[in-house]
Amino acid sequence: MDLSPRSKLRGTCLCGGLRYEVAGSLHRVIHCHCSMCRKATGAAFRTRAGVNTDEFRWTQGEALLGRYESSPGQTRTFCTVCGATLITLFRDYPNTLGLALGTLDDDPGVRAVAHVHVASKAPWFEITDDLPQFAEGLPADFEPGR
Repeated sequence: MDLSPRSKLRGTCLCGGLRYEVAGSLHRVIHCHCSMCRKATGAAFRTRAGVNTDEFRWTQGEALLGRYESSPGQTRTFCTVCGATLITLFRDYPNTLGLALGTLDDDPGVRAVAHVHVASKAPWFEITDDLPQFAEGLPADFEPGR
């Protein structure tokens, strides 16, 4: 259920100071329950999609972008005005970034395929859908629907 490369998705941070576009497909959409995603968002989980780096661009406010290396090789970005979490950069995967779907202004046309890092999920949250659950990250060979 990817978007056609001709489609453009728009997104913003909470205050609107940072704006971006995605001109391509989103893939590997997951609900991440790791403690870092929970702390970064203040929620039970963060829904994130993979985006090809060359299909993402900031359209406004890039000077407002803050960066934080939350774990070796993973740098989370956020708006320095409102604190909204935006993209994650991966040192070992420079052609892919992780996009926080909560910052999209448009319907991406894709839905999550799994819950990951459920071994560290919030004890006060119960997963009630039928998506596959993985104790750690999404396996490299995981194919939704199989």
